[in-house]
Amino acid sequence: MSRRTSTLSILMLALVPAIASAHPGHGPLDFSAGLLHPLTGIDHLLAMVAVGWWSASTQTRRWWLVPAAFASGTLAGALIGLSKVSIPLTETAIALSLVVLGALMLKRQRLSLQSAMLLAGTLALFHGYAHGHEMPASLNTFSWLAGMVASTLMLHLSGAAAGMLTRSQPWALRTAGAVVALCGAVLLVVPNSL
Repeated sequence: MSRRTSTLSILMLALVPAIASAHPGHGPLDFSAGLLHPLTGIDHLLAMVAVGWWSASTQTRRWWLVPAAFASGTLAGALIGLSKVSIPLTETAIALSLVVLGALMLKRQRLSLQSAMLLAGTLALFHGYAHGHEMPASLNTFSWLAGMVASTLMLHLSGAAAGMLTRSQPWALRTAGAVVALCGAVLLVVPNSL
């Protein structure tokens, strides 16, 4: 298998581990349900993989702090969502986050570590809010949140692995960025279409 073919295979595996249109009904609210939840929406899945890929491709040191900021922002947003506070235009903000992340990947944009962390954490608030807002109150809330954060980190790591494996191949990051941005644009025009 050629290097380009294997890189393209990694790209496809990192970007499309699961295609789902929206968040299906919730089962028991435990660790495993929280672990699976970020995989049930292509918008969240793409954002988490994109953050890891972009960070590993553009940050020379301490790249892992950007995904950590996203995971922290996701948790904070989920806690806000659990309080049932209403944040308008959340789905629009989530779609815009894909456009922003995709554009950063497409341009191979390197931000300072602090700026990248701030951006990732801010975008993550909306993703986390959507997760928390959808979750009914339960005695297993802590366990569910722990699973959600663990899954978020695993998706970041899968994106980071793709970023590290394709660091010398800028076309891979650009292609992934174009896919992420395009999905975000589609979701802006036709919400819940992917």
